Amino acid sequence: MRQHRVALVSSSYHPYPGGVEEHTAQVAREFVARGVPVEVWTVDRGEHLGTRRVEGVTVRYLPTPLPSFTPSGVLRFLRALPSAAAAWGRAAQAFRPTLLHVHCFGPNGIYAMAASRLLRRPLALASHGETFMDEDDVFGTSRLLRTSLRAALRRAAVVTGCSDVVLADLRARFGLRGGSVVPNGVTLPDPLPPLTGAREAVVFAVGRQVRVKGFDLLLDAFARADPPADTRLVLGGDGPEHAALTRRAETLGIAARVEFPGRLSPEEVSGWMARAQVVAVPSRREAFGIVLLEAWRSGAALLATSHDGPGTIVRDGVDGLLVDPEDTDSFARQLGRLLSEPATRDRLARAGRDRVREFTWAAVADAYLGAYPG
Repeated sequence: MRQHRVALVSSSYHPYPGGVEEHTAQVAREFVARGVPVEVWTVDRGEHLGTRRVEGVTVRYLPTPLPSFTPSGVLRFLRALPSAAAAWGRAAQAFRPTLLHVHCFGPNGIYAMAASRLLRRPLALASHGETFMDEDDVFGTSRLLRTSLRAALRRAAVVTGCSDVVLADLRARFGLRGGSVVPNGVTLPDPLPPLTGAREAVVFAVGRQVRVKGFDLLLDAFARADPPADTRLVLGGDGPEHAALTRRAETLGIAARVEFPGRLSPEEVSGWMARAQVVAVPSRREAFGIVLLEAWRSGAALLATSHDGPGTIVRDGVDGLLVDPEDTDSFARQLGRLLSEPATRDRLARAGRDRVREFTWAAVADAYLGAYPG
C-alpha cells in the first residue's frame, strides 16, 4: 500500500474547540504514531497565525477568501486572491502532499479542491454534518458552497461521513454516490478504570450553547421532571445562547439548581462526567456527538436525542436511553427515571463502557488509511 503524505485540510483547528477540531487533531496524532507524514492546513480567521507546531504536528493557517456577489465584494476578493493563492502554493511546495483530506467542507474545501486539481493530487472528503448542523444554515444560503460541495463529491476519490445520517444527506441533497461511515472516536485509558457507584446527583451536558444543541429543551425537561432537591443540572460550554439559557432557568424557577461553569477543558469535561449520574445530549439535530462516547467512557448513564446520528448509534434501553427532546413530557419522564432508578443507571453505564471500546482513534485512523487510493 502506498504511503501518502497527507494534508488534513480542516475547517477549524487549535486554538478553537469543537468536534471537527478534536477529530482532526486525533487523526493527525495517530498518523504521526504510524510514521505517516502529515500536516494540518486550516482556515486563517484573520489572526495571521502563520505556521506553528501544535502537539508535534505542523499546522498551517491559510487564507481562504471567497467572493460575495456584490461589485465591492468581488473587488475585495480579487484583491485578496493572489496572496491567498501564494500562501497555498507555499504550503504545497513546503510539504509536497500526495493527498488532500478535507474535514468539514467549507472555504477550506473549495481551496483544497482547487489545489487538488492544480497539483494533480487525489482528494478525500470527510463530512462531519456541516451540511445540516450549521446554526446559520450556510449551505442553505450559499450557492457557492452548495455548488462547490457537489463538484468536490464528484472529484473525491474517497468520501466518508461520521454517521449514516450524514451520508444520507449528502446523497439526497448533494449528489453523492457511495460513501462510507468513519465514526468519531475517543481516547481510552488502558486499562479503563473500574466503575464506581459513588456519583453526585448531577445531570451534565456540554457543548456550544446554540439553539441546535437543545440546552433550552433540557432546562424544560429538568424543571418538568422535578427531581430531588439536591439534584443539580450543569451546562458546560459557552455560546450565543448563554444569556437566553440563564434567563430561561430563572423563568422556570430552577436557577438555583443550574450551574453554568463556562468553557471547559477536556480534563474538566471528563471530571464532570466522572461525577455525574446522567449525561444528557438533548440536540435538535446531531451528526454524531463525541459527547456520547465520552459519556460511555466515563461510566455515566446516557440520555440522548433520538434525532439523526445518536438514534442510529445508541441502542435504546441497552447502552443509553433515546428520547425526542422536543417532547418535553417524555424527556422529563425518562430523565426522572434515570435519576430515580440506580439499577437502570448502572446497567446502562456498564453496557456503554463495553460499547465504547469499538470507537478508538486508532480504528478511525486505520479506516482512513485503508480507504486512501493506492
